[in-house]
Amino acid sequence: MNNITRRNTLQLMSAGLIAGAGYSMFPRKAAAAGTITVLNWQGYGTDEAWSIKAFQESTGIEVVHDYYSSEAEMLTKLRTNPGAYDLVVLNAARCAQAMAEDLIAPIDYSKVPNISSVAENLRANENFNKDGKGYAVPWVWGLTALAMREGLPKADSYAVLGDPAYKNRVALQDDAVGVIAAAALLTGQDMNNPKDLDLVKETLKGFKPNVKLLWSTEDQWNKSFAAKEFDVAMYWSGGSVRSKRVSKLPVDFVVPKEGGIGWVDGLGIPASAPNAEGAHAFANWMIDPKFYVEWATKAGAPASSNVAAMEALPADDLSRQIHKPEYIATMSIMSALPDDRREAFNNLWQEVKAFYAE
Repeated sequence: MNNITRRNTLQLMSAGLIAGAGYSMFPRKAAAAGTITVLNWQGYGTDEAWSIKAFQESTGIEVVHDYYSSEAEMLTKLRTNPGAYDLVVLNAARCAQAMAEDLIAPIDYSKVPNISSVAENLRANENFNKDGKGYAVPWVWGLTALAMREGLPKADSYAVLGDPAYKNRVALQDDAVGVIAAAALLTGQDMNNPKDLDLVKETLKGFKPNVKLLWSTEDQWNKSFAAKEFDVAMYWSGGSVRSKRVSKLPVDFVVPKEGGIGWVDGLGIPASAPNAEGAHAFANWMIDPKFYVEWATKAGAPASSNVAAMEALPADDLSRQIHKPEYIATMSIMSALPDDRREAFNNLWQEVKAFYAE
């Protein structure tokens, strides 16, 4: 998940309290107490004060945090501070890199019983696995797909972005990786490594008659949609929840037959973790359905990797309605891009934008 989207997910989702929610949801005393140090984005779920207090009371394990401001910084901290961290939150794309550098250790799933109801497609993702072993507990996920004005026929393909019926009524995210992913999926290619970039480029250029707006922030998207500047757009799943819940906008989130552009964050245990036992207990807690409902409704949260956790949300919860379990099976998950491919993507998108501006 990119940095801006991750922060928006937590800062902008409206929150509600569960009446009468207590702490019986939490695990029994762990065999190993002591302290665990978690490395994460600040304000991203693991450091909720109410939950840390309850976890320590229940398990005897104290939870402290260190923070990073970019995923590159996270990897640097793991490399340069062996023995400093017990648990790290990392995106699937970065997990593959951490595995390759032996920065994280295999997960002992026998110590994470809630893994049994985590979506298999997330658990089996190649970015989380090496040599038949899992190196992270899938935690939360989201995706980019299509958002359409309510009342319009729901599109079944990214081809709607070039449909003449929507001339001058389409908004694309001004993000090279995202738009290239959509065009790659539309042309039947691997979104992380499309082999025919010329076809991707021509596909994106074909959208020109329809493109009204290149948006870069959620606030810009909401204001432009409210002003009826466009009817069809690429958009985030979490953004769609907030647009409907907070801004009261008539948005339908649609995942086409090509699948969504997905991201997954996982919980990894550094190879040098001094308290791996405590880290396993905390990871299990983070995916517990009862904990997730408390977090999601009290503070706002992305979709849980635990299907049982999503099913535990109220039936009318917008996040539950938008993050359907079948989308996990069809979405492609973003992987790390080598520098040369990222540069090629950026150059292609700059060329396409210049073409749009002509």
